[in-house]
Amino acid sequence: MRNSYSRFEWLRLLLPAIVVLPISAQPGLAQPVVSEDAVAVEASGHSSQPALLSHGTSEEDIPVEEPALEPLPDDAGTGSTATTDSARPLPTDRVVDPLEYLDPDPNPLLLQTRPAEVEIIGTQPLTLDEVIELAYRNNPDLRIALLELEQSQAVLREARAALLPTVTLSGTVQGQNAQNTSFGAGGLNTTEELALATSGQVNVTYNIYSSGQRAATIRTAEEQVRLSELEVERRQEVLRLNTINEYYDLQRASEQIRISQAFLTEAERNLRDTQLREEVGVGTRFDVLRAEVQTANARQLLRQAESDRQTAQRTLARRLNLPPSLDVIPVAVEIAGAWPLDLEESIVLAYQNRAELEQQLVQREIGEQQRRIALSALGPQVDLFANYGIQDVSNQTNRFTDSYSVGAQVSWTLFEGGAAAARAQQRELDIEIADRNFEETRNGIRLDVEQSYFSLGANRDNIDTAKLAVEQAEEALRLAILRFEAGVGTQLDVISAQADLTEAEVNLVDATIGYNRALAALERAISNLPERYYEDLAY
Repeated sequence: MRNSYSRFEWLRLLLPAIVVLPISAQPGLAQPVVSEDAVAVEASGHSSQPALLSHGTSEEDIPVEEPALEPLPDDAGTGSTATTDSARPLPTDRVVDPLEYLDPDPNPLLLQTRPAEVEIIGTQPLTLDEVIELAYRNNPDLRIALLELEQSQAVLREARAALLPTVTLSGTVQGQNAQNTSFGAGGLNTTEELALATSGQVNVTYNIYSSGQRAATIRTAEEQVRLSELEVERRQEVLRLNTINEYYDLQRASEQIRISQAFLTEAERNLRDTQLREEVGVGTRFDVLRAEVQTANARQLLRQAESDRQTAQRTLARRLNLPPSLDVIPVAVEIAGAWPLDLEESIVLAYQNRAELEQQLVQREIGEQQRRIALSALGPQVDLFANYGIQDVSNQTNRFTDSYSVGAQVSWTLFEGGAAAARAQQRELDIEIADRNFEETRNGIRLDVEQSYFSLGANRDNIDTAKLAVEQAEEALRLAILRFEAGVGTQLDVISAQADLTEAEVNLVDATIGYNRALAALERAISNLPERYYEDLAY
């Protein structure tokens, strides 16, 4: 994914708020908005940081203050002034991550135990590119896939260890009772003596022929690593699509609030005008009641839109694994771009790029190697060995003895009831299953591309239609109001025109977001698009 972020610097968290204040604002930088309760004023009675706003406050109201200047310490060797530590520019050789403070706590077992720790104290405006980057970095499911890849790499190292000999060292220390019997002047004499015996042995074993088992095991582990890499790629593509769709859900909910708020404002204005007309005797109670119903309906729509946005914010925050005290607000809805390929080129490119197809080929190869492992049990196993041992007994005259041996060992299973052949047949069926899965996956990929491509074209046409409908609805509402004020129209005409305008605006938002969703789905259906594709997107 392309990285389109500008370079800018952030100050780390002011504990315990889990928020970061910007050192300086650069053009295009989305600043976090947090509550005043999250910041403790310094003991000096002033602060060089910008004021923090409560959830939902406009960013334009943030007072901007210049950072305070302090003289350098005496050991600096100069009397000039410099910025404080909080405002001093970071070294130019340090790469600053502007989204680092949005990373979750490094302890995955952390569990908040106080309500204040899960209270939403601020919102962070994020673009779609920033959201995708955070998802790649923070999402637990993708992290699990990376850990599984490391596991498969460890399995490969274990399999390759069979290419080297095995060396074992063993030793024993034991006490033993030794009896000595002799004939003397007094007859038979028996004496007992406690002896200490020590011994040690070094064994070296190396398999020189395994009937293909060792090579097949290593090959299986290599293919498993490749399968894990493809699984990481697949999960990343799925994560990207899910993140984009949830971001668009949040965009739609935010736009629905804007439209509903405009509809409510217009309904309230109409209600006031109708009440004034009733007071002066040119309106009726029926008109007032109808305007009140329209206002109540508009208020309910606005409240529902606010609820939908809150749900969408928390859904996206869960996907991004954000700190529990922050919410995300999206940028305005706009067309994401244009698709440069025709349908046939898109289908062929998807066949070439999709990880799912290669996964089935890898599964097929794993099945083939496991079949060879199963059949290797019927073949001979040849091992070379070398042993060297020493022994020392304390009560013997020649206490130290050593010995060594070298040789080869051959083992061959002549009959095992057909178990190896049965295991080999199972693996052959796994190969057949992988073939059928490849076929099914290929057909599914084509359908995904076609559905997304057709949806993209339909929503592109709907955008133009919806734009025209909004313009016509705005003109119809203006004329309805003029007719009503001139006494030649009815209030019903105004209410209907207002409802039509609201519906047209919703249709325009749905068409735009639907187009963007279809474009994201088409990118997912093909996957692994080159960087130049994202650079050349333009509508």
